[in-house]
Amino acid sequence: MTKQVGDRGEILVAQLLQSNGWQILETQWRCRWGELDVIAKDQQWLLFVEVKTRNDRNWDSDGSLAISSQKQAKIIRAASLYLSQHPEFANLNCRFDVALVRRKNGDRYQISTNVHHANPK
Repeated sequence: MTKQVGDRGEILVAQLLQSNGWQILETQWRCRWGELDVIAKDQQWLLFVEVKTRNDRNWDSDGSLAISSQKQAKIIRAASLYLSQHPEFANLNCRFDVALVRRKNGDRYQISTNVHHANPK
């Protein structure tokens, strides 16, 4: 899969969130711990979304196998750093979601109907 395909999945997820009333704060926010694909907020939530885009014939099907405990730890560390740099969001509840996007025949994409709430325990 190319970076262009992954980027397209992230754009589609950001557009879906925006159409549902979320304000997109950042896409592809990078730090030493890695990248936060989409950061969005509404009046009470700060949302960190990990987007996995896969082709129909990818070995891990929908991309969920790529969300290992190590990957989750990196996302949490990156989100903590983001929060430390943006104290204006300290009053919001944080949520971690995983959006699974599947590329179908050519340029057709399908976002999983259930974005997985991946809040750490």
